[in-house]
Amino acid sequence: MEEIKVNIFNLVGNGDCTLPEDGDKIFDILKKTLNDDKKVIISFKNINSITSAFLNSAVGKLYGEFEESKIKESLKIEDMLIEDKIILKRVISGAKLYFEDPERMINSIKKILGEEDE
Repeated sequence: MEEIKVNIFNLVGNGDCTLPEDGDKIFDILKKTLNDDKKVIISFKNINSITSAFLNSAVGKLYGEFEESKIKESLKIEDMLIEDKIILKRVISGAKLYFEDPERMINSIKKILGEEDE
């Protein structure tokens, strides 16, 4: 299986991965690569700031498009700081829960925020 390396720093243009829009750029590349049945290595070399919003857009959305097994076998993360790996694990857990039953998740959030229908 062909392998592609994606350098996040080069795609984002700096060391700050904070914007969901930047995450969308990464998602588009990852989605195409997985659809083409290729493996992808994501390098976070020289990245010093990552938000969950960026990771939700870049990686979390993959769980709405692909089976978890496909993502696990096709996606590899490199050069990520330990604290960022913790954020990524939370994002992945949340994405899996959300895409398992989006309506239930939305209703739970509305309930927590007090926005549920009376």
